[in-house]
Amino acid sequence: MKIHADLTERAVVDSATLNWIPSPMAGVERRMLERDGDEVARATSLVRYAPGSAFSAHTHDMGEEFLVLDGVFSDESGDFPKGMYVRNPPGSSHVPSSEPGAVILVKLRQMQPEDDTFVRVNTLDPAGWQAGRAGEHILPLFVRPDEEVVMLDWERGSHFDEQEFPGGAEYFVIEGSFEDADGRYDQGTWLRLPPGSRQAIRTAQGTRVWRKTGHLES
Repeated sequence: MKIHADLTERAVVDSATLNWIPSPMAGVERRMLERDGDEVARATSLVRYAPGSAFSAHTHDMGEEFLVLDGVFSDESGDFPKGMYVRNPPGSSHVPSSEPGAVILVKLRQMQPEDDTFVRVNTLDPAGWQAGRAGEHILPLFVRPDEEVVMLDWERGSHFDEQEFPGGAEYFVIEGSFEDADGRYDQGTWLRLPPGSRQAIRTAQGTRVWRKTGHLES
């Protein structure tokens, strides 16, 4: 299965327009944003857990990262409520579940083999946020030479000069909306820019986005 699998191409998906597709486990459904492979795949998806649902034990050979968008996601390491960002490195394993139900943005099989870092960040805790450019606040989530993951808050009416992304960029809009020369991206939109892209941003109403950069460079 290939969905936006060519990383050299720009891709944009309004996740609200996608159907929920059943997974192999009852009560767990997916909206597929990008995918290269079948059940074991390089993938970016929204995953919805019905209340009381669970997934069988499995190992992430090439890592997993997720952001909890709603509800509470759980595994043996703890309960992760809305706003939690989690990285489980290559070789990690768990038995995920959700008692009240949950929706997560999840990326699979997209880490470097030597990445051995577990990350847990509460993005709703104001303590870690810091000032960025004028009209911007930033929360670092994970940084290494070839990858940076952050949350960004852009204030209403903000605009930012053109920026180059040698290793590409990827966004998920948590709330609000923003625009660039190619379009407008509302809440729930996933956007991927290929390596070498340039982008100037503006936001009329303000927005909060999850952004990853650098990771698409071959």
